[in-house]
Amino acid sequence: MEFSIKQGSPDKLRSGCCVIGVFENGKLSEQGQQLDRAAGHRLSDLIARGDMTGKNATTLMVPQMEGISAERVLLIGLGKQAEISAKSYLEALKAMSRALQQTVSKDAAVCLQDIEVPECSEEWKIRHCILSISESAYRPDQLKSKPATPGTLKKITLITAGKPGVAMQRAVTQAAAIATGVDLCRELGDLPGNICTPTYLAARALALGKTHKTIKTTVLEESHMRKLGMGAFLSVTKGTEQPAKLISLEYQGAEKSQKPVVLVGKGITFDSGGVSLKPGAEMDEMKYDMSGAASVLGTIQAIAEMGLKLNVVGVIPSCENLPSGSATKPGDIVTSMSGQTIEVLNTDAEGRLILCDALTFSAKFKPDTVIDIATLTGACVIALGNVASGLYSNQDALAQDLLAAANFTHDKAWQMPLWDDYQPQLESNFADMQNIGGRAGGSITAACFLARFTKAYRWAHLDIAGTAWKSGKDKGATGRPVPLLTQYLISRAAQ
Repeated sequence: MEFSIKQGSPDKLRSGCCVIGVFENGKLSEQGQQLDRAAGHRLSDLIARGDMTGKNATTLMVPQMEGISAERVLLIGLGKQAEISAKSYLEALKAMSRALQQTVSKDAAVCLQDIEVPECSEEWKIRHCILSISESAYRPDQLKSKPATPGTLKKITLITAGKPGVAMQRAVTQAAAIATGVDLCRELGDLPGNICTPTYLAARALALGKTHKTIKTTVLEESHMRKLGMGAFLSVTKGTEQPAKLISLEYQGAEKSQKPVVLVGKGITFDSGGVSLKPGAEMDEMKYDMSGAASVLGTIQAIAEMGLKLNVVGVIPSCENLPSGSATKPGDIVTSMSGQTIEVLNTDAEGRLILCDALTFSAKFKPDTVIDIATLTGACVIALGNVASGLYSNQDALAQDLLAAANFTHDKAWQMPLWDDYQPQLESNFADMQNIGGRAGGSITAACFLARFTKAYRWAHLDIAGTAWKSGKDKGATGRPVPLLTQYLISRAAQ
């Protein structure tokens, strides 16, 4: 989809659909009032008649009227003007996006950028408008024999009363790039495990490197991992016939001397739990256990498209976790790349086993910061539900930067404790540590496990088990936390 922003008068806009706002008292937004005057106050008449209440997130599609150039007008309820907030504005944008997808319009002019939203900048409104429309356009039915007919909407123009400045133009470019990254993340997540294998993920990473000259992609095979001593990673892939892959993508947007931010994404393309087999109910959703990897690929694509002035490396350890006669057994002891030994008490706690070697491997890039992203623990879902990702860090300043990015994007995160008080739960009688710490504080002890491999650099961990996908009727990948990660990197580049 094509996005742009320009100054314009809503009554003179030639478009398939012109979008304007209505407050709950029946008052039109300023641009709406301008459109209403040109249409001989027909919009006011509709509102006075009760066809549109202005209640937040309500919509009304109005056919073409004399005096205006647009083929149709979409009225969006904004609620009470005195009570408008970031949350209510986002709800209105979602309603608008759904309504636009149901039209036959090929293009639309959106006149909601000049609505005053407390503590929200023009750039914020632009970002969320574009992401909302892009999200509504996504279709997960590519593998159906008869996919739904794609929507006709191809072009969106954001309309402002004043001339948009450089910052607003940049916001459009960045938001459009983030939207493509979110789409990639969702597409990969929604693919089934028989298609999206470690080899497939590696191929998509290599394709990114061919598309963008700023990205160098490298794929290491299991033989190379053995030479590196990645015994923890390789212990997870022993039960499957699919070969594991260690994928790295080096994006160079700044001078080579600049230390990179390394993003490490968990890439378990299907997780049965191994010998510690998961229950059968909803096991199909374990195709989403590579959502961390998908978010890294989506983020790398987004920053490459926007040409971000920053060096970023993506590291993706990818494999399947299946049971077989050769699979790792509970009680087995493996040696990680760091030299630390691990007693595997539960083969379903496999994410930390591939991540610990990937985190050790990440040190070779001499990073400024390392952030790992993983659908790591069901315990995080119990703690935070499906609203916020769990955030852990060995530096509070880094955690605060990530939380600021989460707040700006509404890709919410919540900082959890990473205290040494939890470390004793990982003690083993037979190895340096065990891979689980018991039921109590399960998300925390998983992060504490990873912390043992990240002492050489600034590090943060995002547990996205509750936020990477939705279950039930709306089952599907969300594309999170691509918005959070890209905003963090945008802010880093600006510094």
